[in-house]
Amino acid sequence: MASGIENFVEHTFAPFADKLNSIIFFGIDVGGQEFPLIVAWLVAGALFFTIYLGFISIRGFPHALRLVRGDYSDPNAPGEVTPFQALSTAVSGTVGVGNIAHVAICISVGGPGAAFWLLVAGFLGMSSKFAECTLGVKFRRENADGSISGGPMFYLDQGLKSRGLPRLGKSLAWYYAVCIIIGSLGVGCMFQSNQAYVQLANVTGGAEGILGDKGWLVGLGLASIVFMVIVGGIKSIARVAQTIVPFMALTYIGTGLFVIIANMDRIPFALQQIVTGAFSPEGVSGGMLGVMALGFKRAAFSNEAGIGSAAVAHAAVRTHHPVTEGFVALLEPFIDTIIVCSITALVITCTVYDPANPVGTASGVELTSSAFASVIPWFPYVLALVVFLFAFSTMVAWSYYGLEGWIYIFGPGKLARHSFNTIFCVFVALGCVAQLEAILDFSDGMVFAMALANILGLYLLAPVVKAEMQDYLQKLREKKIVPHRQGDGW
Repeated sequence: MASGIENFVEHTFAPFADKLNSIIFFGIDVGGQEFPLIVAWLVAGALFFTIYLGFISIRGFPHALRLVRGDYSDPNAPGEVTPFQALSTAVSGTVGVGNIAHVAICISVGGPGAAFWLLVAGFLGMSSKFAECTLGVKFRRENADGSISGGPMFYLDQGLKSRGLPRLGKSLAWYYAVCIIIGSLGVGCMFQSNQAYVQLANVTGGAEGILGDKGWLVGLGLASIVFMVIVGGIKSIARVAQTIVPFMALTYIGTGLFVIIANMDRIPFALQQIVTGAFSPEGVSGGMLGVMALGFKRAAFSNEAGIGSAAVAHAAVRTHHPVTEGFVALLEPFIDTIIVCSITALVITCTVYDPANPVGTASGVELTSSAFASVIPWFPYVLALVVFLFAFSTMVAWSYYGLEGWIYIFGPGKLARHSFNTIFCVFVALGCVAQLEAILDFSDGMVFAMALANILGLYLLAPVVKAEMQDYLQKLREKKIVPHRQGDGW
């Protein structure tokens, strides 16, 4: 059955997937590395907002921590979730297998120096997140049942309408909604459930183990668990995310720090390799420009800054001031890329990385796993748990992203919500029984296609973001906004 489905999908979608990806990921040669123009589009947007907003990623960082902690929380403010819950939901959608695999690929192909540029891209992406999540709250919509809908679909529509561009706004919003629906069912759903099943199968004996031929059973069980979470909407998803995300992040970071400390004598070597490798005229992948291209490309896959997905989760937060979620959101690339990816890079460089044979080392998850296992022999079991939680949390977060795109097109009624949730869970189960590479490639392209509309909209709405930021900061200086609650966040 699975083979028949796979063959049908491969023959049906493969031509479309190849064509889409050849367009979306069209690149130019930079120092021996192909640099996709869509990644350049994301990096340019991030650099623009970093400068345009006066390095708000640095200036606003302390205030962001206070907002997440709940110092300014008002339970009577409009919205459905706390700032910490919104942050956890958005982080659960970005922190995943990419934080383990993409850094390893960077190092195995481009050397440790590529990780430096990955971190630079993560820093710049903090400002993109600030802009898109501010707009997500600014132009959110309250539905008749009291629920909140928001995200790029809504700020592209209503935001550009307020700027005198209603037709462009409506077109970009519909385009984005279609992209996020398809992307959620592929990369945000099928790929994640497949990875969860693969990890479970690996730790139970592989193909010959108890779960080796039970993909359908795991798929049904996983789909049932996902459905029980997402049927409750953003409140249910946020409650799960605020529990899972800190646990899985601290588990990975804690074990990573343990490995790094166990190799303390190698830390100076690792830092030297990362910094000098970033500016080396003769890098592994073609010099400084090639290493830079590799780092920026992998960062775009990791933190999704500029793609706009996080704005969907932040739109539901309880707040009177849209820009507060811009501050909270800038923490996401910091957590996802600067902290988690740095841990991965240091673990690999401190343990198994061999500068004499960098290209010959393993790649992806295997390289990261072997790096951890060099100090913690039983780490593959921990990695399996972490990857499973990464995959599960990503599924529930992306179910909400896809649902909001569905709601934009079909409305917020119960029938629309239940129909999408049902479709999503069917795809969860399907992901465990077939690879379906064409659909995954197609949806991957659709996710990055979202950035075409989102970044264009952010440029056009940049004055709105800056005005919101300046007004809020002025009120803080004049003590018109003061902390009035403690500890409502974490």
